[in-house]
Amino acid sequence: MHALVLIAHPCDDSFTHAAARAAVAGLEAGGHTVDVIDLYADGFRAHMSYEERVAYETDDPIKDPQVADHAARLKRAQALVFVYPTWWSGQPAILKGWLERVMVPGVGFVLNEQNKVVPGLRHVKRIVGISTYGSPRRYIWLINDNGRRVLARALRMSCGVFARTRWLALYSMDSRTDAERREFLARVTDRMARL
Repeated sequence: MHALVLIAHPCDDSFTHAAARAAVAGLEAGGHTVDVIDLYADGFRAHMSYEERVAYETDDPIKDPQVADHAARLKRAQALVFVYPTWWSGQPAILKGWLERVMVPGVGFVLNEQNKVVPGLRHVKRIVGISTYGSPRRYIWLINDNGRRVLARALRMSCGVFARTRWLALYSMDSRTDAERREFLARVTDRMARL
């Protein structure tokens, strides 16, 4: 399987990047091919421009060469792996912006003859979220885990009903011991190897 791994954290020495490295190692150990997009390192612009918004409803919605490259890489992926910290009960702005700018008509979805939305990513068979949370699991459950809902529900609808999701979360990140963090990274590697 070909996996596209998206990383959304500005610091390359962060635990998020360690989790991304663990995911890539596991995917490769499992015999999968891997393509990595580090949104901050690539200087991805999170906000949609005026020109992009106007073009959104046309037959040519992508106006940025970087977005076109990411869309092409997305179209080759059979698995999508998102690695990010949960901030303010959701995804970092750069990841949310990636979804808004790349998941445009013709990529994330298409309109059929009746002008109804149908999935555009039917080739994607797996969606994996790997995230850290400052809060405990119970609190995240109470506030509905917005980042997870976007990927496991909304994005999944772009992939079709047969796409499977997996969520790997480290809750209460700030109070975890080094041993617990290492254990989480080992779990990420193991789960990705068995994807």
